[in-house]
Amino acid sequence: MLLLLLLSLSALLLGGDAQDRAALWRGNDRSGRCQYTFTVPSPTETSCPQTGGPELEGLKARLSLLEVLVARLSGGEAGGPAGGSRSRGQSELQTALNRAMGERNLLQGEKERLEQELQGLQRRMEEMRRETERLRSRPCPPQVPVVPPNPALQGGGLMKPAQGSNPMSHLVSRPNRQGDSSSLRDSAWQFGSPGFQELKAEVTEVPAPDGSVDSPGCGELVSVSEPVTQRRADNIEGKYGVWMQDPEAVSPYGPNMIWRIDTVGSDVRKLFGYDDMVQFTKGFPSKVLLLPEQVESTGATVYRGSLYYQRRRSRTLIRYDLASESTAARRDLPHAGFHGQFPYSWGGYTDIDLSVDEQGLWAVYSTNKAKGAIVISQLDPHSLQVKRSWETQIRKNSVANSFIICGKLYTVASYTAPNTMINYMYDTETSQGKPVSIPFKNKHYYNSMIDYNLAQRKLFAWDNFHMVSYDVRLGRPQPN
Repeated sequence: MLLLLLLSLSALLLGGDAQDRAALWRGNDRSGRCQYTFTVPSPTETSCPQTGGPELEGLKARLSLLEVLVARLSGGEAGGPAGGSRSRGQSELQTALNRAMGERNLLQGEKERLEQELQGLQRRMEEMRRETERLRSRPCPPQVPVVPPNPALQGGGLMKPAQGSNPMSHLVSRPNRQGDSSSLRDSAWQFGSPGFQELKAEVTEVPAPDGSVDSPGCGELVSVSEPVTQRRADNIEGKYGVWMQDPEAVSPYGPNMIWRIDTVGSDVRKLFGYDDMVQFTKGFPSKVLLLPEQVESTGATVYRGSLYYQRRRSRTLIRYDLASESTAARRDLPHAGFHGQFPYSWGGYTDIDLSVDEQGLWAVYSTNKAKGAIVISQLDPHSLQVKRSWETQIRKNSVANSFIICGKLYTVASYTAPNTMINYMYDTETSQGKPVSIPFKNKHYYNSMIDYNLAQRKLFAWDNFHMVSYDVRLGRPQPN
C-alpha cells in the first residue's frame, strides 16, 4: 500500500501541466473505512456533460419552491389579485366579528339588566308575601251587632245604639278637604316595604271627585279608559322607549307631529318624527334627527318646538331645538339623583322624568335630602331653571311610574300587573297628597313610560314593545 502511495505521488509530481492543480482527500466512506481520493483536472475538457446530475436539478426545484413559499408567507404577493381578495375577505370577517361582538355585548347587558329586575321582582314578591301573611294574622275588627228595630220607636222616635257600640263606627273616615295634612298623609310612607304600596292600591277605595261627566277644566282624574295599541316596535331597541306630541308645536313642524325615541342601548341618540298618527301607526318616519348628547331612559318630552331630555349618566337637562337641530340650553337639576339612584320600581335609570301639562314643564325626581321621596319641580321651559319645588310623602321606587295632569301628580302602582291602580295623587296647588284608587291596565305586562298628552288629552304609554294610549276623564274643578 505504501509503495502504491509513493508511486501515485511520484506521478503527481511528474504530471506536467496538471501537477500544480492536483488534489488528494482522505476521509471515511459510508461504511466507516478510511478512503483516499485523488483528483486531477482534465487537460483537454473544459466541462463535463450533465454537470450535477438529476439530484442537483431536483435540489434547485425544491429551493425554487421554498423561495415561493417564503415570499407568500412574508406578504410578497399581497399586491396581486389573490392577496387583494384575501385582504377583502379578512376585512369582511373583521367587520362581521365586530358586529357580532357588539350584538353580544348588547344582549349581555340586556341579560344582566333582566337578571337584576328578576331579583328585584323576587324581593318584592317575598316582601308582599310577608306583608300578606302579616295582614292575615291580624285579628279582624269586632263586628257591630245589628240591632232589630224597636216598634216603640218607629213612630218618629230615635233609635238608640246597642249597648257598648260606637254610634260613629259605621262611618268611613274621608280625607279632609280643608287642608288637614294629618288625614292626607300617605300611609305607605310609614311602612318599610315598597311592595305595600301596590297591595294598598288593591284594597283602598276613595270616592271619585264630584261630577260624572268629563270636564274641559282642570278637575281631578276620574277614570282611565282601556288601552289602545297604536303600533309595535320593530326590534329589540324598542322594548322600552318614549313617544310624544308637542301640545304647542312650532314651525316647521305641525301640531300633528309624533316623535319617538327607542331607549334600549348604550348610545341612544336617534329621534324619529312622523307627520301624523297614521304615519306613526304605519311606521314611516318623515324625519330622523341625531341628538348631540346621549339620552338617559324614558323621561323625555317635547314642548314649544324643543325636545327636553336627561343626558346619559348625569343630572344634566338638555333643551334641543327641533327647528335649528342644535342644543338651545342645558342645566343641572340641583341635587337630583341619576343613573339608578332613585328610579321607578321597574328600573331603567328612570331617575328624572320630564312631562308637560296645562301649567307647563315639570320634572319628577328625588334627592338624598328627600331620602327617596318624590320631588316635583316646575321648570322654566327656556332656561331650564327650577321655578318652584314640592316634596311629597311617597317613595319614588315604590311606584311603577307617574304622570302630571293640571298640576296634579298621579302614580301607578304596578308596571306588570294587567289590572293595577293609580294609587296616589299630589296636588301642587294645595301642597297636599292623598291615596286614590283608579283602575289602570297594563295590556302588555311591562309598562316603562306613561305621560300625559295635552294635545289629545290622552295618556301615552310604552308597554313592552307596544306604544299604547288611554283616554282620560276629569271631574269638575273644585271651587276655591
